[in-house]
Amino acid sequence: MKPVVSVKELMRDMIDPLADNIFDAVSTQITKTGSRDVVPKTDADWEKIRIGAVTLAEGAYLLKVPRPFAPAGDLNNSAGPNPVELSPDQITAKVLRDPVEWNARIEALRNVGLEVLEIVKKKDVSELWDAGENLDQACEQCHRSYWYPGEDAKFYQNLNRRMQEFREQQERQPQRTGKPPK
Repeated sequence: MKPVVSVKELMRDMIDPLADNIFDAVSTQITKTGSRDVVPKTDADWEKIRIGAVTLAEGAYLLKVPRPFAPAGDLNNSAGPNPVELSPDQITAKVLRDPVEWNARIEALRNVGLEVLEIVKKKDVSELWDAGENLDQACEQCHRSYWYPGEDAKFYQNLNRRMQEFREQQERQPQRTGKPPK
């Protein structure tokens, strides 16, 4: 089998958009008048979720087909000191060193697709909430291992410190009215 696109493009153009069919299926909306849960109600709603589940269950295995991790010339956000993202070459080397982890991450994604297919058959909204969390975990665990492993606790501590410094700097600056000077 010869791939047409890189892993990054496969995720962007197929897997991620159809995973949104699952992510967006349930939510809580907060408004000025309170909150309300958004859940699938119609056969069309459940069909859209099923399409997302099938895409995950089947499409995840396309990640097993050897292919570049990014399009030619795309180095991710891997340049400079302390880059957050791995380069495509670094990701490739990591997969070659430990193909078991790569395949386990793929299976985790596929298993969520299979789980959601069963939920759709039962039209079980309460299980759909849990499946959305399972999908988020499968995605984030893989991304944190292969795409942006630099986003660790130290990264977020540094980010919080920098945000606090920025807020303090903004507080010290004179307030602007938004009116142009005369």
